[in-house]
Formats: sequence, C-alpha cells, structure tokens
Amino acid sequence: MSRSPFRILAALLCVVLGFIGSPAQEATATQESPKGESPPDAGESKFRSPDDGSLDLSSFLDRPYGFFPVLIPITEPAVGYGAAAALAFIKRNPGDEQAGFGRPDITAAGGLMTQNDTWGLMAADLRHWNNDRVETFVGILKASVNLDFYGFGGGGDLRDDPLSYNLQPIGGVLRGRYRFGQSKLWGGLTYVLADTQVDFDAPAGTPGLPAASGDSRVGGLTPSLTYDSRDNFFTPTRGTFFEGTAGFYSEALGGDSSFQRVGLVLIHQWPLAHQMDFGLRGRAQFSFSDPPFYMLPFISLRGVALLRYQGEEVADVEAELRWQFYKRYSLVGFAGTGVAWNDFEHFDDSIGVVTGGTGFRYEIARRYGIHVGLDVAFGPENPAIYVIFGSAWARP
Repeated sequence: MSRSPFRILAALLCVVLGFIGSPAQEATATQESPKGESPPDAGESKFRSPDDGSLDLSSFLDRPYGFFPVLIPITEPAVGYGAAAALAFIKRNPGDEQAGFGRPDITAAGGLMTQNDTWGLMAADLRHWNNDRVETFVGILKASVNLDFYGFGGGGDLRDDPLSYNLQPIGGVLRGRYRFGQSKLWGGLTYVLADTQVDFDAPAGTPGLPAASGDSRVGGLTPSLTYDSRDNFFTPTRGTFFEGTAGFYSEALGGDSSFQRVGLVLIHQWPLAHQMDFGLRGRAQFSFSDPPFYMLPFISLRGVALLRYQGEEVADVEAELRWQFYKRYSLVGFAGTGVAWNDFEHFDDSIGVVTGGTGFRYEIARRYGIHVGLDVAFGPENPAIYVIFGSAWARP
C-alpha cells in the first residue's frame, strides 16, 4: 500500500471504504463459493452460517442501507500497534450487480491512533453516477505521524542511527474515475493538496538531515489508468489488476515545489489444484525533479517498515501461495524482494532487501469472499505481525 505518510493515512480510509463497499451479490456473481453458501433467509443468524454453523458475517454485511461501524487493527512496524475506527453511512444503488454495477454510495468519518502517538482524523464521500460509469471520491485528513528517517538509497550512517521526525499533514483528495463502456477499464484523475509541518528531533546541520523542514505544501494532479479483472475485490483467486499513474506537482497546482512521480502496479492471481491459489504482485515507483523527502518512493513489502528504504526510484515484487486446507481455514506463505536507488542511469547508491513469512486465514464472510487472518513476516530488521482483511494487496 508507494505512499507518503499523508497517503498512508488516506489509504487506511480506502481500506475502510473497500471493506464495506462491495455488495454481496457482486462477490457472489464473480466468485462462486466451492461450499455453495446459501443466500440469506429472513431471521437467520447474523454471525453464523446456515450451511455449516461456522462463524460467518455475511448476513451482518447484507444490510442494504444504514450505518456500519468498522474497527481495523494497525500493525505497521513504522508506527507501532494501534487501531483505526470509522462510522460509515451506506446507500445501495439499483443496477446490474452481476456486471459489477450498482455499487453503493458511502460517507464515512473516523480516526486512528497508534502506540507511538501517531494519530489521524478523516472523512470521505464515495459516490457513483450515470449508472455506475462515473465514480467520485472526496476525502479530508488531519494527522500527526511519528517516524524515523534512514536516508536515501544506501542510507549511509543513518541506516543504523536514524533521525526521528514528526509530520503533521492537513489536506484533501479529490478523485474522479470514468468506466469505458461496460469494460473493466477505468480512466481517472486525482487532485491532492496538503500542508505538512515537518519537525526533526535533531539540530540544524546534523549530517544526513533532509532539506525539507518547517512548513511544506504539495499540490498536484495524477492521471491514472486502471484495469481490473479480478474475480473478487477482497480475496481474489484469479484475474489481473493493473494501474499506471503519473503525478504532476507544481506551484501552479497549489504547492511550493515542482516534481513528478510515476507508478506502475501489476497483480495477477492464478487458481491451482487442491484448493490452492498463487498470486504475484510487482510494483515500480519513480520520482523526478526535487520532491520533499516524505514524497519519495519507498519499498513496500511485508517485513519492511513503511518509509524504511527510500530512494528516487523503487521496485519490489512479492509472491504469495494460499492453501485452503480445511473447511474455512487456509495457510499462507509469501516471499518478496525490493530495491531502492538514487541514480536511474547508473543504479548508484542502491540498497536491496529480501523478505518472507507465513500466516493463516479464516473465511469470515463467504458470500463476500472475505478472508481474515495474521501474517508473520521476516525482513532485514525485526519480525513484524500484520492483521490481514481480505488480501495483503488490497486495491480499492
């Protein structure tokens, strides 16, 4: 999930929206359950499956309207353990859900807090227009994020002795997307404007201290092209997700500096025999000109803290194998590698990492295709634990 600290918090809100955003009928139409979960009956338990009596939240999620409380644990090593909580108001729209249309409108507000005193407040509105061919998203955010700075690329002395700093962003995101006909292809445009106060716990002149400190403002437009043929939003077993973005930030768009960012993400899922499926995710991020240090790309893998390995260019890849070995229970194994560097032509000042780990999943809402569980990941530093809702590669 490459993101600046501002976008890390915004992405948590996207997870909240995604977790409650897809109607049950869409998941059922695109991914048939091998166990044949029956549709809901009036009066059935909201927390038990009528087919096998197991814990299942499908009926609880089936409500066609009203509000939905969400509590999501945060286990990100960069900010420590914590939780994000939100209250979302949902309105289901009529439409051909079997074609992926008729998705709900959602208005949500919430906040988060972690053990290193990171906190955030946010609100957002997601709406669909013109028979679900146009999607709009508006979000606002205010936060205080405590992180460590390890330098760029190889990092030098800061790799073992990082500088602590605090970011206090306040800003908003406005996004519009258009679906081309009834295809799986979307074109989008996103505008971001954010003021950020940057405070380092180090005196001026400290070796390795980034130039950006005090007040910083970024404003930019990001066109995007997205193709999504996955059979399920939450825990897909087949299909492809591709997204290309190109961000242009400048004084003319409200910021105080000019720079560019290009991003590519490709995810593919293959179903295998014996209740197994395999996934592969590749990602590349490139920055140009002189972005603030907190807007530089970073390696994003389980087992690596966010913003731990930054560079002007970053690429990483991760593979995952899931085996649903018994009823609703699955075992997961994953491995990844990534590299960050600072000279695109000569690959100078680079650093690479290798990660891996294992975990388990439980199919908590069969009609929605939602699996939840825990992953334990191992990387260059300490092991990390991740709470997973749906997929570790969630893409709203």
